[in-house]
Amino acid sequence: MDDIAKKLCISKKTLYAHVNDKEDLLENAVVLFSTAEQHQIEEICGRGLNAIDESLEIKRWVLEMLQNIHPSVAYDMEKFHPRVHQKMLASRQEIIYKCVFENIVKGQKDGLYRKEINPDVLAKLYVGRMEVMFDQNLFPSKEYNVSDIYMEWFSYHIHGMATAKGIELLNKNILNSSTSTKKKNTKKQ
Repeated sequence: MDDIAKKLCISKKTLYAHVNDKEDLLENAVVLFSTAEQHQIEEICGRGLNAIDESLEIKRWVLEMLQNIHPSVAYDMEKFHPRVHQKMLASRQEIIYKCVFENIVKGQKDGLYRKEINPDVLAKLYVGRMEVMFDQNLFPSKEYNVSDIYMEWFSYHIHGMATAKGIELLNKNILNSSTSTKKKNTKKQ
């Protein structure tokens, strides 16, 4: 709390006027973070994109977030602040479930995802796999980059649901994305 007060250029007394303790501070931070995540996902989903493009936009956003989060954060929260960790997981799971479920339904309607898949089951599987990416027993951070794990998982998820039309659109978008990235990198040089 001393370090936080110093960084904010306030006294500890002022800090404690707004939060009860470290746990309260962490809980408030998690609520703010969850709210920001929800707004970002709603903004992407509100663009009127097709299901594949929407998934790709969310993937880009998630990758940006993952680059700013050290893998030990989830472990430390779970170990030292289990109540706040569980609250964060519950909130995140609710947001992600809704997003994935609605994306699958949209993709099925547009013929981009297979009709026979069950959106409820796949959305729950997606949510259930989220924390696995941060499991240090399965994916030690010394050996695996969480962004690379997410990319593999995302590819597996989309390819498992997509129709031929969806795969064609996915490949087209990936090709266009890599072409535009190469153009940006060429301009920087």
